[in-house]
Amino acid sequence: MDEFIKLSRSTVEKYISCPRCCVLEKKHKIKPPSLPFTLNIAVDNLCKNEFDHYRDIQEPHPSFIQNGIEAVPFKHKNLDVWRSNYKGIRYKSSSFNYDFGGAVDDVWEKKNGDLIIVDVKATAKNNFNWYETFEKYDYAKAYKRQLEMYQWLFKKNGFNVSKEAYLLYFNAKKNEKFFNNQLKFELHYIKLDCSTLWVESKILETVELLRDNKMPQPSLNCEYCNYLKKRWQLSKSINQIYK
Repeated sequence: MDEFIKLSRSTVEKYISCPRCCVLEKKHKIKPPSLPFTLNIAVDNLCKNEFDHYRDIQEPHPSFIQNGIEAVPFKHKNLDVWRSNYKGIRYKSSSFNYDFGGAVDDVWEKKNGDLIIVDVKATAKNNFNWYETFEKYDYAKAYKRQLEMYQWLFKKNGFNVSKEAYLLYFNAKKNEKFFNNQLKFELHYIKLDCSTLWVESKILETVELLRDNKMPQPSLNCEYCNYLKKRWQLSKSINQIYK
């Protein structure tokens, strides 16, 4: 029997962006340097706290009404588990011997019982334009895939899930005349029409990659691999000069 593999939503996303980085990070624990997004975490927590108030009283958040969203924050005993970065909502496949999961930011429930999956993002741009960002940057497309993977997980756990998902984008106003120790935001509700048809195939491809002993080629678009390649080439040329 194949070895049991536990993987996260971010592992699959890493496979999509660069198979080599996926193997290095998951199998060899070699991660690229990164900084904690503490401001983003603070925005996430404050947003969740506010939605939890309306979750407790089972009423729509006022911004739902403003944006034509007929839903209330979903109330469920496992919500804190689904939100936990160390647990999340998970699905175990006995057929392919893997355990896949991810931590969701929030879940809303429509009147017909379908669930809307939500993810919270924070940025600071003078002119925020999601559609322009989506066309131009790969990270925006990864945000959509993130929601689709969460949708797939909820479906696998027996829930009815709406095709629509939302990115809640908090855009900080950085050109205010006075700061006064207060950071003000514009809130953008980005509605996405999602599909989960691709998700399981990418999970299986990632699992197969992690079971293989071969080191895959780096992605041509991977900034980390390209950086290391150019650094190695430069070091090699410098060493030849000073031999």
